[in-house]
Amino acid sequence: MNPTAPTPGPPPPENPRPLPYPAPPAPAAAVRPRKRFLASLSGRTPLRVKLISTMLALVAVGLAGIGVGSVSVLRGHLVDRVDQQLDTWAHDVARRLQRAPGLGLGTRIPPDGLVQVRDANGQVVAEAVGLEAESQPGPALPATISSWEPQTVPAATGGGDWRVRVVPVTGVGSVVIAIDLTSVDQITSRLMMSELLGGGIVMVVLAVLGVVIVRRSLRPLVEMEHTAAAIAGGQLGRRVPDADPRTEVGSLAASLNGMLAQIEAALHAREVSEAAARSSEERMRRFVADASHELRTPLTSIRGYAEFYRQNPSGDPAKLMRHVEDAAARMGLLVEDLLLLARLDQQRPLTMGPVDLLALAAEAVQDARILAADREIGLEVAGDTAPIVSGDEGRLRQVLGNLMTNALTHTPAGTPIRVRAGTDAATAFVEVIDKGPGLTRDQAERVFERFYRADPSRTRTTDDKNDTDPASRGTGLGLAIVAGLVAAHTGTVTIKTAVGTGSTFRVTLPLAPEVLASD
Repeated sequence: MNPTAPTPGPPPPENPRPLPYPAPPAPAAAVRPRKRFLASLSGRTPLRVKLISTMLALVAVGLAGIGVGSVSVLRGHLVDRVDQQLDTWAHDVARRLQRAPGLGLGTRIPPDGLVQVRDANGQVVAEAVGLEAESQPGPALPATISSWEPQTVPAATGGGDWRVRVVPVTGVGSVVIAIDLTSVDQITSRLMMSELLGGGIVMVVLAVLGVVIVRRSLRPLVEMEHTAAAIAGGQLGRRVPDADPRTEVGSLAASLNGMLAQIEAALHAREVSEAAARSSEERMRRFVADASHELRTPLTSIRGYAEFYRQNPSGDPAKLMRHVEDAAARMGLLVEDLLLLARLDQQRPLTMGPVDLLALAAEAVQDARILAADREIGLEVAGDTAPIVSGDEGRLRQVLGNLMTNALTHTPAGTPIRVRAGTDAATAFVEVIDKGPGLTRDQAERVFERFYRADPSRTRTTDDKNDTDPASRGTGLGLAIVAGLVAAHTGTVTIKTAVGTGSTFRVTLPLAPEVLASD
């Protein structure tokens, strides 16, 4: 014995114990791929092919059912006629045999018929066959026939059937009457062939008509496919052709068009929002840059005067302090304007109340006459109704003050200014009209922008010896503040100008409700 050979284990038991759980079923490796193949084949089959094949299958089943039913009904009807013929013939033969035993020559036999006379023991004692039946194999009749009802028996040799009827005859035995069913089989066969031929023709015609009808019915779906491809290519304005909404295709087209309209509107709103955000960001960037530049100018002046005073302490400190105060005042005006624009951007509520625009216009004219005594500044009233609006009196006074300051600042000395206030339908208006140099179209389009100056030659520094009022130099925010305040009062401000003819700024506000009610 080899010492290195492994020791054999105990033999397995003859009756192993059953597992506590059922054995797993055999994997359906052959069934699952077949199902997946059928599913993938069904998924790859075009819809028109499915529709046409389904229609043809249903028509084929219907035609087959009609054919089988009609053949069965016809055969049953023909067999019933044969049974009636057998019954009549059998009773006729039975009466003849009762009157005169034996098969007389006067008995008429159908061409496809057979007559047998049997005794009580079932032995054939006489037989007669029709002319056509002589060439056909006879029926395979049993020696003993127990049923007296008509029955079908096969031919003795070959194919074909016979219909047999047995009638008992007293004193003789029985008479067996049989008729060959070849003619019945021929009729039913011709009917079956006719139905097959007719059904084939019907199937071909239906297939052709089905292709035409399905193609025409699915044409809107093809157009929807082309439209979807065009929309995917970027043509968001394309729409599915309209169809009768009472049909499935029309209802689908209406739903798709509604969905596409909503998607286009959402995308358009998104584009508008993004454009507005980019524009707002650009305006904010430009605003911050302009504000930084405007603030840097007086800060530079203050720092310069401080450095000059440090290097020349023996100079005139009063003059230096006056320049520093002017720069600080300019910074204060700029900061106030910036804070006001920020509040307008945040849409903070205003202190609303009835305001008489004519009274505010008169105050603005009076103030301007004091500041510019050399100018001709007039006030005109238009309309029969008092121009009373609902607004913040302080902010509307600031609107008129800014417009008057703009006219005084940007027109030559001695240029006449006219203020016109009144009503027009359901609105009140104030116009500030000057005969100054006017503006170009490009300048007029930008005149309400922040930090925009139509006259770039105006100095932004504070070293103008003839300029004693820091507010007169402007910050480029006056008209922007006018536009913001008027918009906060749900009004409009417009400019009508041309080079060489002057400018007209018109502020329009809705009349107060109490004024409209009194009218």
